[in-house]
Amino acid sequence: MNIRELQDEIIRLKKEKDICILAHSYQAKEILEIADHTGDSYQLSVEAAKVNSGTVIMSGVRFMAETCKILSPEKRVFLPNPDAGCAMADQMDKQLISQVRELYPDYTVVAYINTTAGLKTICDVCVTSSSAVEICRKIKNDKLLFIPDCNLGAYVAAQVPEKEFKLLSGGCPIHACVNPDDVRKAKKKHPHALLLVHPECKPDVCALADYIGSTSGIMRYALESDHKEFIIGTEISIREQLEYRCPDKRFYDLSQKLICPNMKSTTLMDVYRCLCGEGGEEILLDADTVSQARRCIDEMIALGRA
Repeated sequence: MNIRELQDEIIRLKKEKDICILAHSYQAKEILEIADHTGDSYQLSVEAAKVNSGTVIMSGVRFMAETCKILSPEKRVFLPNPDAGCAMADQMDKQLISQVRELYPDYTVVAYINTTAGLKTICDVCVTSSSAVEICRKIKNDKLLFIPDCNLGAYVAAQVPEKEFKLLSGGCPIHACVNPDDVRKAKKKHPHALLLVHPECKPDVCALADYIGSTSGIMRYALESDHKEFIIGTEISIREQLEYRCPDKRFYDLSQKLICPNMKSTTLMDVYRCLCGEGGEEILLDADTVSQARRCIDEMIALGRA
């Protein structure tokens, strides 16, 4: 089969089996085209909880599939490529942060959504890249231990100077690989382009940006802006998506280093085999893990409404 034929077969099968397919924005274009919902990780989990389908395939990385399962424990959740992990989520585990909590007992532990289900069980509140500033402002405690991404944490701390932040050495190695020299080279090559970056980038890169925001925020800004040229400082798949959606505008990669191997590891054939029951991995979490991990997500939701 060619790509189009395989896509048609996947669409037929998902309708026949009543399976919902989710795809993170960093997935390949051919996967995004056959997904029922696309976007950032947490929003996909929210959409999964809304659908009537009893089975969900999360085309992304493991922590995203786990979050789907936490929000929809009654559904069957599959990860099409079992090897699709997340370097950031794997940097810190429950044992490590339990030890850190003992050192800072009066700090509220704020967990970025890009963490494992196990780690979420001992955290106080969860945040996304788009909600982190708002949620941290609303937390009653003035002392916050922000994990795992120190770059996102530094960005939030700068926006919430009234609070004391404790950051650990961790984060997304993909976003962290770009530096101010990359920015200067890109701006020299494209002097009229606005620089849009993800807050997982280093502070000295964010300081040079025209806009800082989540993946969805970057896309929304580029789509709604009257400007015609943009340098995209996040995973390179976003530049490709924007080119399709705005053919009248020009988009450039901040750096060719911004490629996530874990996100690129899932293929259209992986999704197909998962649909056929011949591949993928079902995400199984015990009831205690689901219940305990759900608490920090519920706290995020409650603070967002406050």
